[in-house]
Amino acid sequence: MSTPHASRRSALAAALTSAGLDAYLVTSPVNVTYLTGVVSSNAACLVAADGSTVLATDDRYAEAAAVTLSDAEVVTDRAVAAALVARAAEAGGRLGVEQHHVTLAVGATLEQAAGDRLSLVDGGGAVEALRAHKEPAEVALVETACALSVQALGDLLDGPLVGRTEHEIARDLEARMLRVGADGLAFDTIVASGPNGSVPHHRPGPRVVEPGDLVTVDFGAQVGGYHADCTRTVLVAGPGADWQREIYEVVHAAQRRGVDALRPGRSVAEVDAAARDVVTESGYGEFFVHGLGHGVGLEIHEPPWLTSSAGRTGTLPPRTTVTVEPGIYLPGRGGVRIEDTTDVGPDGVRVLTDVTTDLLVVDR
Repeated sequence: MSTPHASRRSALAAALTSAGLDAYLVTSPVNVTYLTGVVSSNAACLVAADGSTVLATDDRYAEAAAVTLSDAEVVTDRAVAAALVARAAEAGGRLGVEQHHVTLAVGATLEQAAGDRLSLVDGGGAVEALRAHKEPAEVALVETACALSVQALGDLLDGPLVGRTEHEIARDLEARMLRVGADGLAFDTIVASGPNGSVPHHRPGPRVVEPGDLVTVDFGAQVGGYHADCTRTVLVAGPGADWQREIYEVVHAAQRRGVDALRPGRSVAEVDAAARDVVTESGYGEFFVHGLGHGVGLEIHEPPWLTSSAGRTGTLPPRTTVTVEPGIYLPGRGGVRIEDTTDVGPDGVRVLTDVTTDLLVVDR
């Protein structure tokens, strides 16, 4: 019976044939796990264009890897990548490598192992391209991670924020995600209060939340290796200043527009522009300083990238999970970001982080 991992390797093998490659060396730990199910801090795999696979790992993981990957060969060698390149050199040809992952030092050892018979070429992120298209079981894990995340946020907001430090609030939310069933955290939680909200990836610190603050909370749980990503900006104990409500409404409108623009086959630049134009037309374009969103799965940030950047092009695959997270960041004053993780499929778009995007006002 074919496993999801075997099917993924078959898809990679088909892509190699189209690209004129004889084999592909996978060294990114996340990509190795995606293709084989093996979790190891020192492993690589070699997938040939005919679909045959060899995994290399060291003695610490070899026995477990052989059980997990029963349909492929497992070899034991501490120099995992070089060992597989030497194996590929026996047949010669063109070997794709994960140039975005291989360091200069490792690259030198691979060149030496390749010898004269094997040409090393950039594989162009072939595995990441496969990962961007999510299988139903992957979407289900992302959905579960999202559900646990927003459950923990709801529990947090039932309690007080005023008088607590950003750091205390962040650790509290993380503990709640673990308590409701998360396997781990998707990333270190961001809590940015008052003027700190102008820093998109502010590290929670000793600042105490005060009445009238906008507080941005960016958080996510991890379940079965898959991640959630959600951001809400709340107003604490006050009606809010005019500028606070103004930028919130702009970001809110942009976020809705971005979600509405999602569909398989749509240009990522077009999706970004749909939301960004709302912010720009409102006069805050220079304060929206990052892309609209990114893929979410085995990594918290992965393709596809929702951006108009020249280095990030392409279209949304037939089934993917991506964030939509416009923001406005006013230096010295504060900021707003609203982020949802979404499931973009042939039957429509589902928001997986099921909590209102209307302005949340907490009274204490």
